[in-house]
Amino acid sequence: MSAVLPDANPDIAGESDRDALKQNAGPSYGVIGAVSVVHLLNDMMQSVIVAIYPLLQGQFHLGFAQIGLITLTFQMTASLLQPVVGMVTDKHPLPYSLPVGMCFTLSGMLLLSVAPTYPILLLAVALIGCGSSVFHPESSRVARMASGGRFGLAQSLFQIGGNLGQALGPALAAMVVLTYGRNHASWFALAALLAIVILLQVSRWYRAHLHDRLKKHAPDETSRFSPHVVRRTIGILLVLMFSKFFYLASISSYYTFYLIQHFGVSAKTADHLLSVFLLAVAVGTLIGGPLGDRIGRKPVIWFSILGIAPFTLVLPHVGLAWTVGLSVMIGLVLASAFPAIIVYAQDMLTNRIGMVSGLFFGFSFGMGGVGAAVLGVVADHYGIVFVYQVCAFLPLLGLFAAFLPDVRPPGTGAAAITRSAAAHAD
Repeated sequence: MSAVLPDANPDIAGESDRDALKQNAGPSYGVIGAVSVVHLLNDMMQSVIVAIYPLLQGQFHLGFAQIGLITLTFQMTASLLQPVVGMVTDKHPLPYSLPVGMCFTLSGMLLLSVAPTYPILLLAVALIGCGSSVFHPESSRVARMASGGRFGLAQSLFQIGGNLGQALGPALAAMVVLTYGRNHASWFALAALLAIVILLQVSRWYRAHLHDRLKKHAPDETSRFSPHVVRRTIGILLVLMFSKFFYLASISSYYTFYLIQHFGVSAKTADHLLSVFLLAVAVGTLIGGPLGDRIGRKPVIWFSILGIAPFTLVLPHVGLAWTVGLSVMIGLVLASAFPAIIVYAQDMLTNRIGMVSGLFFGFSFGMGGVGAAVLGVVADHYGIVFVYQVCAFLPLLGLFAAFLPDVRPPGTGAAAITRSAAAHAD
């Protein structure tokens, strides 16, 4: 019997698979919508940090390396704790950790608006990062629990909230903070209060469905793949994540500076164009999950990372209009990979959902932070245009997707899995 199972497609599944899917109660869209809305609020607050970089640069007299350190501080606090939170809650579920974590974000936003020194500013973004480290693995778990078997769709709907929040954040920051001053960033703390109220309701649902979660994730689910296959696949996925998020760091952290310095646009115009790019990322995220449910995760991952290489290679050599257009295409295609990658990894380790979600969300934040810091140093020495010329080659790492195995989503029962594996071996 083959150690690797073929990627399932509901349209071509066997009769027993269809019967199992029909018996499923279907997604709980209210719960998925709730965590998606909170994801929007959470990432909107986070994106305010990046959007006010030009303001912070002037107030604290910062270089690009210090700007990168702000991103690194946020991303590292958000990334290092996420797998730990996931592993703890895999073994000891903590439904009410979601609103508690959001309290860290609330305190960080309030401190960001009044931070008098650069070290206090770093403390503020670290608190926001701690809130993120609790929210992402647990809410990703809730989205999967509420998916009704449509894992890619649920993950896309969950992630679309975050992408929309990242897109709205710079526009709102330009409207409020860049116009009226940094102390008005405290208004964004109201979003944290609203998120806490919503998460209290989600936590009640989570607690009520803990029995279902324990029942679904039986120990024999993990025996479908050998440890060697799991380690190799996770390693390849992390390489692809490095390519994706290191490149995204060049845009999310320095796109406004690139537009201001290279094309002479205003800070407000640059923030609005950053929002256009992030909206394209949101659309790509919404497409990636359902498409992976239909045609398989591997083709989506392959195309979305390697497919942007022609656009990234051309981007540093064109005018403003083409820069905006190409960045939209890059965001649209590249973003479709993330929900497919998350669900692909979750399908391999179904009793480690929190750990897997925390690992990949955490790794994405960590790569964004390291990328921002490294690219900030490069920009200080060689210029912001050189950064984009070098990062243009990162999507070529998408060639590693050729070594990914085909992974069949779980959820059709052990007998159906065994029959599918035997058929594949024949």
